[in-house]
Amino acid sequence: MNDDDIRRYASLMDELDLSALEIKDEGLSVRMEKNKAAAAVLPKAESAVNAAPAEKKEAEGTFITSPMIGIFYRASAENADPYVETGSRVKKGDTLCIIESMKLMNEIKAECDGRILEICAENGSLVEYGSRLFRIAKDE
Repeated sequence: MNDDDIRRYASLMDELDLSALEIKDEGLSVRMEKNKAAAAVLPKAESAVNAAPAEKKEAEGTFITSPMIGIFYRASAENADPYVETGSRVKKGDTLCIIESMKLMNEIKAECDGRILEICAENGSLVEYGSRLFRIAKDE
């Protein structure tokens, strides 16, 4: 792989609006990701468009956000039951989901006791640093 190939793949990422791309070719593996600062701007732009509904939801609970970039999984295995559903009661330290990053499975745990009001990410989707994963109503 040469500089021209890398530039072509970078252009393809921009054209298809991808945040990450991994290429495996003849024993060579290359992974490219857009910088986090540029990716962090995207959720803010979306929230500006839907500001009124988002403000109402924020008042009704606290968001649990992703501490890293990776793939969001609601369950420990494809055929397993999800860790939580909308309406589930959770205790501090309960596992809410898994984020796979760099072939490592990272458990995301509840930071407080409460009830899951909303699951904000789709199972198997790529989440960015700071992406909303869950909305939780904290117990008083």
